Amino acid sequence: MAVSQTQATQIWHGQAHALLNIGRYRSAIERYEQVLAANPTDAKAWMEKGYALCALGQYVIALQSFQQAIKLAPKQARAWHGQGIAHARTNDFEAALRSFDRTIALNQHDGKAWRNRGNALLRLNRYPEAADCFNELIQQEPDNYYAWYDRAIALAAMRRFHDALSCLDTTVAIKPNCYYAWTYRGVMLNKLHRFRDALDSFDRSLRCRVPNPNAWYGKASTFALQGKAADAARWLRNAIAVNPSLYRIMVRTDPNFSIIIKSPEIQAVISAKHHSAELTAKSSIEWRQYSSLADGPNSPFNL
Repeated sequence: MAVSQTQATQIWHGQAHALLNIGRYRSAIERYEQVLAANPTDAKAWMEKGYALCALGQYVIALQSFQQAIKLAPKQARAWHGQGIAHARTNDFEAALRSFDRTIALNQHDGKAWRNRGNALLRLNRYPEAADCFNELIQQEPDNYYAWYDRAIALAAMRRFHDALSCLDTTVAIKPNCYYAWTYRGVMLNKLHRFRDALDSFDRSLRCRVPNPNAWYGKASTFALQGKAADAARWLRNAIAVNPSLYRIMVRTDPNFSIIIKSPEIQAVISAKHHSAELTAKSSIEWRQYSSLADGPNSPFNL
């Protein structure tokens, strides 16, 4: 029996969805293009193709796909959400914020949209609004450790270090092996000059993950703040071995190292030659003005 065009389209949709779920994004895009060749007004195909393109880092093309989906189905929250991600990944945070606002207007309980909206506000330095956004997500999902962690970043940016520490305590209570929360907790403890507790927090991070250059750098910072150049150099060397260009830039501009930056021990580490190739200073770590060492396995603006 011959397969009708409608049946073929349903089959292609099913195949594309399955391929998308297992990370075969290029093959998924090919199936969605088959759907769209048969029916250019299939809003779902445009939207899902956009998500597949985002997963491949093709954000400009993805944006066009989401825009087409929105034209066809303007009340589809996921299409607006995808458009927001594409804008955010191309650093247009104002446009991303507008898209996330529209997403939430259509679906108040979209946790990913609330988180992504908060991260857009962080990038725009609108920290109180970002904190409010994460508060809303926490009200909806009290056990969402990402929300507690992100809220800590917003509070730290406002120099509310005690409150940020409290959020991080909640984060690691929910997810005890959250290495980046343990690291950031150590950063907050350094802000409060609780150096012994900071070292313990960095050590907890290292129990969860090795190599862990942020935790090593954090330990170096703790010793630097106490004027202990030799100890700081030992841990800084570990971090620089993983990403030489990034951590060399950081240590030169980090006020935590101001006391010992000219010491022979630190200068030797900074100037040492490494056999590993120099890496670009671009990283998942964003060196914000409050020296956050904010990190995580999922970059902001997750799908």
